[in-house]
Amino acid sequence: MIYLQKLKTLTLLMLVTFGLNSCISSLPGGDARKNPPDPKLRVQKNIEEGKGIRFNTNSMKGPGNFEFASSNELWRASLDTIDFMPLASVNYGGGIIVTDWYSTDQNSNESIKISIRFLTNEIRSDSLEIKIFKKECMVELNCTISEKTGNLNFELKSKILKSAAIYKEEAKSKK
Repeated sequence: MIYLQKLKTLTLLMLVTFGLNSCISSLPGGDARKNPPDPKLRVQKNIEEGKGIRFNTNSMKGPGNFEFASSNELWRASLDTIDFMPLASVNYGGGIIVTDWYSTDQNSNESIKISIRFLTNEIRSDSLEIKIFKKECMVELNCTISEKTGNLNFELKSKILKSAAIYKEEAKSKK
């Protein structure tokens, strides 16, 4: 039994080795005679030829300077505006905040849920997409959920944008 298992493992290892060897041999090799010895010149040549990967390093402001949620005015303003609601999901990297269902009192058959999606970090009216959902329950298991449009959505977006603008002015005055 152990012998059979070792044989299977050895066979699999040989197949993987031959498979990788055939892949590697088909890759174009780098001829040292055709490439400059200086790494910076090689990188420049590869970029001109469209080879390799380029990372956008212009967005970095220096070593040790990172963009965190606390430095993003829209993010902070959004969290401050909906701070009375329990949060279900928050993803700064993905740019989304989703609250849990919220009701003003325990006996109410209505509750709301808010989803805020960040489309850009700039403080503009089109930088946020806010959706408000309303849940109405007649009985515990008999609930209807619908998207709510209207004045509340506009008021929420307006408050977030005004708060973000204030945070941005405060940050400028500190500098």
